[in-house]
Amino acid sequence: MNGRRMVINCSSMRPTALLFAITLLAAAGAQVKPAWTAAEQPIADQLRTLRQVPDETRGEVTRRLAVETRRLPATPNKLRLAEGLANLATEGDFGAGTLQDVATTLAETLRERPVPDEKGAPAMPYRTLAQLIRYERVQVSLQAPPLAAALALLEQLDRRRASANFALRDLDGKEWSLSALRGKVVLVNFWATWCPPCRKEMPDLNALYSRFRDQGFLVLAISDEDTGKLAAFVKEHHVAYPVLLDPGGKVSEQFGAEGIPKSYVYDRDGKLAAIAIDMRTRSQFLAMLSKAGLTP
Repeated sequence: MNGRRMVINCSSMRPTALLFAITLLAAAGAQVKPAWTAAEQPIADQLRTLRQVPDETRGEVTRRLAVETRRLPATPNKLRLAEGLANLATEGDFGAGTLQDVATTLAETLRERPVPDEKGAPAMPYRTLAQLIRYERVQVSLQAPPLAAALALLEQLDRRRASANFALRDLDGKEWSLSALRGKVVLVNFWATWCPPCRKEMPDLNALYSRFRDQGFLVLAISDEDTGKLAAFVKEHHVAYPVLLDPGGKVSEQFGAEGIPKSYVYDRDGKLAAIAIDMRTRSQFLAMLSKAGLTP
């Protein structure tokens, strides 16, 4: 979901935050630019510019695109569009109905045109749908072994995240260990300077950190980018919370952070309380923090 990067598999993050055309190609494993039909081209064009649509109308536009995509003939391009829309639909809070329509379109497209496994694992469209089901609470009628396998993989990942630990240094050289932060509510956020959804949610993270830090709330933002680039970005954007360095993306791999931004909230006992698979609004972050016992 959204600002995905590095390599295109479970071990790291795919480039959904880059050009949407690249996202569409990666979603279906294509190696060449799709040749859109007359019916597909307008949808593809609107998806490329969906992030430019104001948030107050983006949900409505997304739902319309989901319905229009669902009506297309069952082709590889339809799957590219359906998964591309699913990746973009979670970038904020556009309503449960919007996510349901998007998930229904992706599920029905996979029913029409099943996708083989990739290197022994469920193909990315099934994993995208599984994330919508598990974390966004949508419901689909698709009964397919790859989807069941994708859901099982997410369950395994959540068990790993629940017991995760790391020791990373921030931009000032201070070491932070997750296990040493018991007694605090900790939000672990995977991000990158080049990721538009990451940048969009950062002001809200900054505001929440300032608001709740005296109550024992901590944001740990993790990136594998160059130290100099991160330091310049943090200074320019006045990021108040710690930014940790993850050379080689080893911690992101430990978390199975397949796309960015990704956020994980741990309560004061160190228990995993909430997961966000994409950028969140301030109200969505507040709902996550409430699950960890932190309330205004």
